[in-house]
Amino acid sequence: MGLLDTLLGRTKPTKSKSEQLFAMSTASITLETKLALQSAAAAGIVFRPVESSYFREAEQELDALLKLSGKETKTAVRSETDNFGFRWVILQDPVFEDLVATIHMVSLTLTDKGFGDQLLAAVFRFNQTDAANRAVYWVYNYKRGMFYPFVPQGGGERRDNAAELHFSAVMEGELPVDKAPEHWYALWGAPF
Repeated sequence: MGLLDTLLGRTKPTKSKSEQLFAMSTASITLETKLALQSAAAAGIVFRPVESSYFREAEQELDALLKLSGKETKTAVRSETDNFGFRWVILQDPVFEDLVATIHMVSLTLTDKGFGDQLLAAVFRFNQTDAANRAVYWVYNYKRGMFYPFVPQGGGERRDNAAELHFSAVMEGELPVDKAPEHWYALWGAPF
């Protein structure tokens, strides 16, 4: 931004962090070919609801948009509140790009209504198609604007840190991957 821009009151347009979600559309090919991860045709977005009439109005508008979008794309939509009080919008669609676009629409709608700070994560579920044959989640952390893998291991609340580090290293050129594993929060009990 130059001096004239400052004097004339022009500002640089800010880039929404949710735009980075679209990187997942093209990365899904690499996930499948290099890591044997196939989309489970499911994704979700989780946010912290607020007790206010404005937030209820935003949720009603969001529900209406999801119904319209679902009719066009055939994306199945459901929502639920988890044990911690966070709201999940869960999507199912065999067309991966529809999942990404719908997640983006939800995040953009909440951000436009002034509730962007309530967004926690967008989560894309994949199934590992090799011998491991397990669920692998790619999580987009809205606060950090980056992705990270979450790989639950076996029963209980254990995760496969070695697999997570391997997956993140392979995807570094394809996705904005968070390089700080201490910020890779586990999403135990994701409802899909």
